[in-house]
Amino acid sequence: MSTIFSKIIKKEIPAHIIFDDKDFISFLDINPLTLGHSLVVPKVETDYLFDLENKYLEKILIFSKKISGALKSSVSCRRVGLKVVGLEVPHAHIHLIPFNNEKEMDFINKRLSFSQDELRDLLEIIKSNL
Repeated sequence: MSTIFSKIIKKEIPAHIIFDDKDFISFLDINPLTLGHSLVVPKVETDYLFDLENKYLEKILIFSKKISGALKSSVSCRRVGLKVVGLEVPHAHIHLIPFNNEKEMDFINKRLSFSQDELRDLLEIIKSNL
């Protein structure tokens, strides 16, 4: 099962990577709902989040907490929400979405667009807050 996330993990295609370790990678969503909307993806290829082994399910929340803290310190938001949808790419992942009201986390909303320079600048701010 090779997905766009598999290619990002293997560094075959570019992404604005916030942080990665041996088990997970986090990067900015290229079609964000809000400024700072990021993804956390396990490096093991599995389609459905709850098909992951328990050890990965435990670790993915701790990894996500680290990224969430950096997001909250980097963009103006009341909270960072977590959403699991998983139909758009057949590779388990978590959306971390900075928000001020719950409506901002609705995937029906129009996606935002940022230039590569804006994304690079945001990435550096987030990394500095890790």
